[in-house]
Amino acid sequence: EVQLVESGGGLVQPGDSLRLSCAASGFTFGNYAMRWVRQAPGKGPEWVSTISIVGYNKNYADSVKGRFTISRDNAKNTLYLQMNSLKPEDTAVYYCETDALGRTTRGQGTQVTVSS
Repeated sequence: EVQLVESGGGLVQPGDSLRLSCAASGFTFGNYAMRWVRQAPGKGPEWVSTISIVGYNKNYADSVKGRFTISRDNAKNTLYLQMNSLKPEDTAVYYCETDALGRTTRGQGTQVTVSS
């Protein structure tokens, strides 16, 4: 069974940084691209970033480009999202996702709240 467990969220002030982690299990992590998506209150899911299998290719939504960095450690089966210069509009539940084993799986999410 594919399992994804996010952590690292919290309440921070504008301009602060956070590092999210996603621990993966139940599939060969290093064989699949991974992505982060987020969902703000009252809004639909928003794609944030995708990283390729070995991490050479990374793509970002325009709203986070230059502030967020996606990375992965295939030896640790872990996906990361370094978030810098956080803004109130980054407030959302952040999820990691994979299409491993023929279906889309999303973790339970971690809450990020940016407020002064």
